[in-house]
Amino acid sequence: MNVAMVSKNLGTLLIFEILAMFPAMIVSLIYKESAFWAFLYTMIILLIIGLVLFMIKPKSKSIYAREGFAIVAIGWILMSFFGALPFYFSGAIPSLVDSFFESSSGFTTTGASILTEIEGLAKGILFWRSFTHWVGGIGVLVLAMAILPSAGAQSMQMMKAESPGPNPGRLVPKVKETAKILFSIYLLITVIEIILLMFAGMPFYDALVHTFGTVGTGGFSSKNLSIGGYNNIMVEIIITVFMLMCGANFGLYYHALKGNFKVLFKDEEFKLYVTIVTISIIVITLNIYGEVYHTVKESVRYAAFQVASIITTTGYATADFDTWPVFSKLILLFIMFIGGCAGSTGGGMKHIRILLLFKAAKRNFLKIVHPRAVDSVRIGGRAVDEQALSEVLGFFFIYIIIFCCAVLIVALDGKSIVTTLSSVVATIANIGPGLEIVGPAGNFSSFSVLSKITLSFCMIIGRLEIYPILLLVMPKFWSK
Repeated sequence: MNVAMVSKNLGTLLIFEILAMFPAMIVSLIYKESAFWAFLYTMIILLIIGLVLFMIKPKSKSIYAREGFAIVAIGWILMSFFGALPFYFSGAIPSLVDSFFESSSGFTTTGASILTEIEGLAKGILFWRSFTHWVGGIGVLVLAMAILPSAGAQSMQMMKAESPGPNPGRLVPKVKETAKILFSIYLLITVIEIILLMFAGMPFYDALVHTFGTVGTGGFSSKNLSIGGYNNIMVEIIITVFMLMCGANFGLYYHALKGNFKVLFKDEEFKLYVTIVTISIIVITLNIYGEVYHTVKESVRYAAFQVASIITTTGYATADFDTWPVFSKLILLFIMFIGGCAGSTGGGMKHIRILLLFKAAKRNFLKIVHPRAVDSVRIGGRAVDEQALSEVLGFFFIYIIIFCCAVLIVALDGKSIVTTLSSVVATIANIGPGLEIVGPAGNFSSFSVLSKITLSFCMIIGRLEIYPILLLVMPKFWSK
């Protein structure tokens, strides 16, 4: 392990966080808020530590797979910790653990919160809270594209399994160029949504905050009632569309912008994504019509928004779906696990993994009937090698193990089974709201310190696709 090179890159990352924090400090300055000093103090701390790390002179500048994963994993933990300091220094969140929870939720684009009152907070603090979504959303994509190609053939195969067809890692030969393309698309979508929300009647500041939460699929709002606080159907339609857009593979947009629109209809993951969204909206609409809402229009309106918000792991809400029938809540709970598509800013297990698991299961059933048949799992007309399938199965197994362990820890708080289970699902899948106490009308403030720390790491583990964080606790990972 090239510790010196890891440290130097972490220093660069902390200096980058200063730049990311600068817009929020300007907002506080414009509104003449005391939170300005909280940002300034944090930036000074970041500058000192960042420069100390950056000035390290490694004997070798080589970065291999281990160094790459170490930079990603430790970097996200450090970003979340230092990103919590403005909340703590400003007094918006007096507890450092709670501040870390809120910051982790922001950078991992989860949207889970311990805050009970939002609208009374400083504008700069709310801006930073949502801007972490925007930074975290594109950060995962760019870091993944930058690190995985250097991690060897096996990691590349895992990447192919997650993003078949228009693979984000193969948009162009050079990784840096790929990162620029993805960021350009990300920025374009951001600007378009801000403009549309302003046309729909949302103030500029609110449009910024909610666009950050939508494009990053995070879900932090500047309103206590989230998007429901505006009661504006045009705002809801715009955010619904952009949530669904950002839950899809960004690589598809690159090919679509080049004129290859057929890729949208050929990509199997995207077709599964659209199918699950459509079916979920229809069945929930039928379930809540007449029981919760009295018109089909209302039922479709609220079902569509909540389904889009949950499956893309954004977490915005226009209704308290915790009061809906059990059937509708179970549908939402199921799609929480699935999440968005590979190559998107969404969390969850990803549609491509679910698709591969079903195809592998189908092949195993067929082998029972035809034991001598040679059949391969195919995605987009191409065979998926056994190594990739093995990695998907391994990911699923580890995901469930971590979920179960986290549930047992959180269960020590003595809350109901539904609250306990949904709180872990909502964090490890980077969704935000769960059910009952942690539902759209609730929050995570009543959990113990141990549970909050556990859920914070669930958010980071889920956002980084498990492996980078788990590698940190393996002794062999750090051995020479």
